[in-house]
Amino acid sequence: MAVSYKELGFVNTREMFAKAMKEGYAVPAYNFNNMEQLQAIITACTESRSPVILQVSKGARKYADATLLRYMGRGAIEMMKTLGNPVPVALHLDHGDSFELCKDCIDSGFSSVMIDGSALPYEENVALTKKVVEYAHQFDVTVEGELGVLAGIEDEVSAEHHTYTDPAMVEDFVKRTGVDSLAISIGTSHGAYKFKVKPGESVPPLRFDILAEVEKRLPGFPIVLHGASSVDQAAVATINKYGGKLENAVGVPEEQLRKAAKSAVCKINVDSDGRLVMTAAIRKVFAEHPAEFDPRKYLGPARTDLIAMYKAKNENVLGSAGRY
Repeated sequence: MAVSYKELGFVNTREMFAKAMKEGYAVPAYNFNNMEQLQAIITACTESRSPVILQVSKGARKYADATLLRYMGRGAIEMMKTLGNPVPVALHLDHGDSFELCKDCIDSGFSSVMIDGSALPYEENVALTKKVVEYAHQFDVTVEGELGVLAGIEDEVSAEHHTYTDPAMVEDFVKRTGVDSLAISIGTSHGAYKFKVKPGESVPPLRFDILAEVEKRLPGFPIVLHGASSVDQAAVATINKYGGKLENAVGVPEEQLRKAAKSAVCKINVDSDGRLVMTAAIRKVFAEHPAEFDPRKYLGPARTDLIAMYKAKNENVLGSAGRY
């Protein structure tokens, strides 16, 4: 039986994005796979007064069970109420790869879905995206499409090389599909190894010229950045200190994300940073307390560190703190 996202307490992204573009900030889109990640996201965004998009990937639904994840999202709304002064929360499918998956999420209460046909030939991407939009809009669910391919690996999304978005194609794509927002490729990448740089080398800058041209062709239209984790070097160092092997793992510099957040980019996705911070905290506990076996004793510190990281993102990078 289908359920409306409104019954679960979520909002879609339409008004979220309009406010963000008007005031010059980006809404954080944080992925979660388990309870501690979700608790951290809700706590951090409530305390920093930031709107938030809870992102669930195809892989997360498979790992945690689609039904359980939906009710976890609903529980997060109730948790937020107990913290006081609720902020807007959207439940979003990240990198949906089929109409059937998007439909299932819409029917189960998601308020926003992404259909990623970016690896398909252009006309096939248009057709698939349009089909999802036509179904989603019947239920006032917003849809994110994608043009351009991001390199890297994250969950079940994988590409060896990136393809920059061609600004000349964005107007036709948006017009023909009816999407509510558009993910573009300007040099971000999935995973913890975003750029092939040696120690001491600088990360290549994002292609803000492409972003500017897209803004020119789609004035006032919501733009999304995927693969935008900064790959916190303190977390990487902690992981490596306690037995990990993350050599030359680097991400998008925060100053570049701050610049993007003041443009038409009104949604920035962060997943790898959460994974790294959580892993660093757990490795530290196991190394310092090798006899520990209570999950609360290692997942609790991980949750605490996640809260601090998400709040810092909202306050210092995305500019979303204090908006509600």
